[in-house]
Amino acid sequence: MSTPAQEMVARRAGAARAVAPKVNPLGLEKNDYKGRPSTLCKGCGHDSISQRILNVAWELGLDQSQVIKMSGIGCSSKTPAYYLGWSHGFNGVHGRMPSIATGAIVANQKLTCIGVSGDGDTASIGIGQFKHAMRRNVPMVYIVENNGVYGLTKGQFSATADDGQTLKYQGVNHLPPLDICLEALAANATFVARSFAGDPKQVETLLKAALSHRGIAVIDIISPCVTFNNHDTSTKSYGYGKEHEIPLHELNYVPAIHDEIEIEEYEGELEVELHDGSKIVLKKMDESYDPTSRAAAFDALDRAHQEDKFLTGLFYVSEAQPDMLELLNLTGTPLAYLPESKVRPSREALAELMAGF
Repeated sequence: MSTPAQEMVARRAGAARAVAPKVNPLGLEKNDYKGRPSTLCKGCGHDSISQRILNVAWELGLDQSQVIKMSGIGCSSKTPAYYLGWSHGFNGVHGRMPSIATGAIVANQKLTCIGVSGDGDTASIGIGQFKHAMRRNVPMVYIVENNGVYGLTKGQFSATADDGQTLKYQGVNHLPPLDICLEALAANATFVARSFAGDPKQVETLLKAALSHRGIAVIDIISPCVTFNNHDTSTKSYGYGKEHEIPLHELNYVPAIHDEIEIEEYEGELEVELHDGSKIVLKKMDESYDPTSRAAAFDALDRAHQEDKFLTGLFYVSEAQPDMLELLNLTGTPLAYLPESKVRPSREALAELMAGF
């Protein structure tokens, strides 16, 4: 029985074309990796990240039928519907994406798992699940689309919101933020990185590295919320001017007054001007930085936090720690493909066991 990809390639092979389309190693065009149209606000950083995932999956020639997309609840968790339309997807309960991904990968270790979460889904209700996914070294790419607010529920502060940040209807946040990358390092993650949604080249490079990593690969991507977290003082915002302020009670309002901010390639530090004239500073790791040193990663992240800068790049990577599947010593055949007789005891065996009590 042919797969959707094989059928698509066969149809195209039989059609005469004046100009041959650009295809990947599987013979598929980039449009074949699309999902459904996005319902997010225009200019949302999440849509940029979705496009980066699509581009990388197409370029690497990933077989979509062997990819699972996992997410929880939130604006970020809606995005798996927008790319890799032929792959499997599952929306979990708020904050519980890691455990669902763990079960799916144990059942079929041949699948490529891409998990997308948000700062609320991960750093608030899901922080425990996040930590245990790190310590188990679950083989998956774990993307956090980080904007500092709960976008689906009117923009309340999340656990990554800046200390002192002010929002029109939420007041002032007086709590220090959690740093996703520091939390991942503390939990012994084996791949930790951060990027900015407006830096497509860096995001794609990190995604390619993450997909090739053996174990869990965490990428914290600062992804501005153009609707709610639009205050000048927010380090996770594109920002809106006072004259363009959006009423928060309009549930069905999708702003279309700003395009996504993109940046050119840069070295060292770069100051980025936002829509309202406010600015943020991006800083890349220099070439002398050693990403295999966990202590260096902690020091670099702490210094960047003290200086109020987004430090982007690969912070830490380790290939020494075995991943969860290696520790479980699973059979080479995925559990999902084993017959029932191999994965559960027989009635006779259960009866013998119960008789012993």
